[in-house]
Amino acid sequence: EGVTSRDSFRNLKKRYNQILYLRKCAKLSAKIIGAKSINFLDYPDNRLDSVPILNLIKDIEIYLAKFKPDTIFTHSSDDINIDHSIVSRATLTACRPTPSSQVKKILAFEILSSTEYNPKSNFNPNYFINIEKSLTFKIRALKKYKTEMKRWPHPRSIKSVKNLAALRGSSIGIKFAEAFELLREIS
Repeated sequence: EGVTSRDSFRNLKKRYNQILYLRKCAKLSAKIIGAKSINFLDYPDNRLDSVPILNLIKDIEIYLAKFKPDTIFTHSSDDINIDHSIVSRATLTACRPTPSSQVKKILAFEILSSTEYNPKSNFNPNYFINIEKSLTFKIRALKKYKTEMKRWPHPRSIKSVKNLAALRGSSIGIKFAEAFELLREIS
């Protein structure tokens, strides 16, 4: 739910309006990038270590069965944010390569102010997507996600996002790219 992590105890009633606003921002961002749906599962913010991982795995499996994706994007397991690293682990478990699995590719992404904040991060991108034509959509979407974006020089600022896209692009000889770790690909 994204807002109760700094509270002494999780009080959803106290944070109700903030949660609604966060969801509104997420929906506006999703609409800009063309997402057909967005789902909120109401897990506690920065407290996923208090939730049985099997609960997360089962929820992910529900959406895998519903949407039947062949490609999965998940957080880097090296993120300093505890929720991100746990979601990464749960996603990999839910997407284990069983004979009935439709998932053929799993990519881990980086999140500014989470991946690079971990001094022991081993995020080593080996898969790049050209975003020269879609960077403006990404920036427009991020501007709508006001609850998550910060002012420069914070890593989660618009300027930092553009700088990272330029850095990742220059490492492969183009203007702008997003970088991922290819965790698994079955061809």
